[in-house]
Amino acid sequence: MAETGATEVPPTPPPHSPVTRAERFVWLTARVLEQRRFAHHFRGAAADPVETALDAYRNEDGGYGHALEPDLRGPVSQPLHTAHALRVLDAVGRCAGQRVERMCRYLTSVSTADGALPAIRPSQRDYPTAPFVTVVDDPPSDLLATGPVVGLLHRNEVWHAWLFRATDFCWQAVESLEKSHPYEIEAAVAFLDSAPDRPRAEAAAARLGRLVRAHRLAALDPGDLDAYPVSPGYAPGEHHFPYDYARTPRSLARAWFTDDEMARSLDHLAAQQQEDGGWPVRWRRWAPAPALEARPLVTIEALRVLSAYGRAIY
Repeated sequence: MAETGATEVPPTPPPHSPVTRAERFVWLTARVLEQRRFAHHFRGAAADPVETALDAYRNEDGGYGHALEPDLRGPVSQPLHTAHALRVLDAVGRCAGQRVERMCRYLTSVSTADGALPAIRPSQRDYPTAPFVTVVDDPPSDLLATGPVVGLLHRNEVWHAWLFRATDFCWQAVESLEKSHPYEIEAAVAFLDSAPDRPRAEAAAARLGRLVRAHRLAALDPGDLDAYPVSPGYAPGEHHFPYDYARTPRSLARAWFTDDEMARSLDHLAAQQQEDGGWPVRWRRWAPAPALEARPLVTIEALRVLSAYGRAIY
């Protein structure tokens, strides 16, 4: 059932708690959407204002644009913007109804020949884009774009004709991964955590966990980061940690790491809160506005991960 009111109001935190420090940072720097998301997740505010703020990024074609994903500037709809919108709706319990039906029609209209999503459509070429984002005329299907969307739709029991071929693509892509990089593995986990065939998902996740450890794609000792390579094309120091893969204890990726490894990664995440109350952006910063807009997103997600694991944030 869709949420209609406010969540339970948490106790008033002390002035130097992680949430209080982050709240000041959010009010100083965040877009309206992230301000309302923060209020919903950590102050017990209703979900309606989050949906209202998200509507500002929606286009007539049912997709989302307007730099919802900060590294893609401009108004045009892109699959990555729409995936971002789905994550927001899922997080506030509103991933259903006509809004999501329109999004699925958009996803159908931009799919590749095999029914999956490209990361970036050519229309992005007319607008500023992060230099690490490649724009081509005939973009291929991309697990990074498709996996999280398919996973969220299955998680919310959204059934649409687009899902059938897109799900098949995800299975094929995930089960054929041999060499990969952290963001692609995260996309695979986002699919597997909600894929309807649970035994198959568990087997695929176990194989990916072995790949992650064999290729040292997770920094298991934050105190010795030099021992873990950064993937080609990533920013210097753009390491990924156990909590990046297992964002909640319920994730299939949680089984990839020992209790000590997970605890060390969460300690590291908590310690990354900066003087201004926000968490840093780890990927390559290429312009002031995208970096400024991304930090509140990263801050909200850091607090949500810590909270999911029972870490004190209030």
